Amino acid sequence: MQPPSNITLNKDKNLLTLTFDGVEYPLSTEFLRVYSPSAEVVGHGPGQETLQLDKENVTIERIEPTGNYAIILFFSDGHDSGIYSWTHLHKLATDQKSLWATYLNRLKDAGHAHSQL
Repeated sequence: MQPPSNITLNKDKNLLTLTFDGVEYPLSTEFLRVYSPSAEVVGHGPGQETLQLDKENVTIERIEPTGNYAIILFFSDGHDSGIYSWTHLHKLATDQKSLWATYLNRLKDAGHAHSQL
């Protein structure tokens, strides 16, 4: 997977825009945080995922490259253990609508309301 041709964090640090194949994909920092590839979020196997709650106001404090294959996002809630590969970011970008709907349904099923609904 090729890296995005552009990565831009807005001035409020709550929207990361990635450009893959000439298409811009704006991703909220909440979305990126709740779909972190870290073990803290996805667990160590199927069914071990941890639902992330109350991440509506999280921001990205900094972005660091990891080799030529990924970036690490440092979030305002202290989370920094997810290595976002280009493949993972491309999947998040292209499947954002369905992934976000899945997340909101998981919140609802767990009895939590999302402040932006």
